[in-house]
Amino acid sequence: MLKIKAWFSALRLRTLTLSLSGILLGSGAAHYNNHWNNKIFFLAILTSILFQIISNLANDLGDGIKGTDNNNRIGPTRAVQSGIISKKEMKIGIILTSILSILSSLLLIYYSLNSMPYYIIISFIILAISCIVAAINYTLGANPYGYYGFGDIMVYIFFGFVSVIGVYTLFAKSFLSINILLAIFIGSISTAVLNLNNMRDFENDKKCNKNTLVVKIGMKKAKNYHIILILSALISIALYFNKLQEPMVFLALIPSIFLFKHLWKIIYTKNPKEFDSELKIVSLTGFFLSINTLITLIIL
Repeated sequence: MLKIKAWFSALRLRTLTLSLSGILLGSGAAHYNNHWNNKIFFLAILTSILFQIISNLANDLGDGIKGTDNNNRIGPTRAVQSGIISKKEMKIGIILTSILSILSSLLLIYYSLNSMPYYIIISFIILAISCIVAAINYTLGANPYGYYGFGDIMVYIFFGFVSVIGVYTLFAKSFLSINILLAIFIGSISTAVLNLNNMRDFENDKKCNKNTLVVKIGMKKAKNYHIILILSALISIALYFNKLQEPMVFLALIPSIFLFKHLWKIIYTKNPKEFDSELKIVSLTGFFLSINTLITLIIL
């Protein structure tokens, strides 16, 4: 029973909301433009979940091996750190999840084949492999990019542009420039969550030579960077709704109130431990804004 709980903890299901958000946004945009396929929608969700689980398991193993997950770290005890799950077991978990994600990706591409040019098909196969590699190499391997301050840009690209633009292309077999605003929105929110996490772990990461962007630029600049991320997210989603020219759709943005309150707390918070509770606020607000956007685009 203890091992089962440890596995569920390692999956970090609470992180799945952001990985799903981009899929919801891209799918909503597709439905609004009269492109829809139930199989593509549900397989995109499954594939996104599997990619996120790979990342979570690899992060647990990578930080466990490097000693970054220790008693000084703020936050829940990780599975490998606790010793309940061995490094070998975690590696097996990563391999199995990677295999499942490959199968899911191939099925997703297969059901999207209709009228899709071959170069796009090949691009999506390469993209699926890239997603798996990026998920694993965040903190795992000889040169994990998360330890060199590149985690932010990777999250921005994969959670934002790859997720939103990618799933829309699977539905529509075409590119629509307005969707860039949705990609900026969820890319900024997702990066803000990572930045919060890194601000919380600033002291421990610094001691363990995990050179996140926060470690590189310092706490004061990290807060300013965080404000820019949140504001860019809010501006981009507002601009997207404005393009729809439907006044009532702005009701979908009501959850954004929590983000303004969040910014106020970030500005005046001095104890890194207090950033931990803000992770859920930003993540869930981004998720609910994405759900609201999906529902709005389906109704219109």
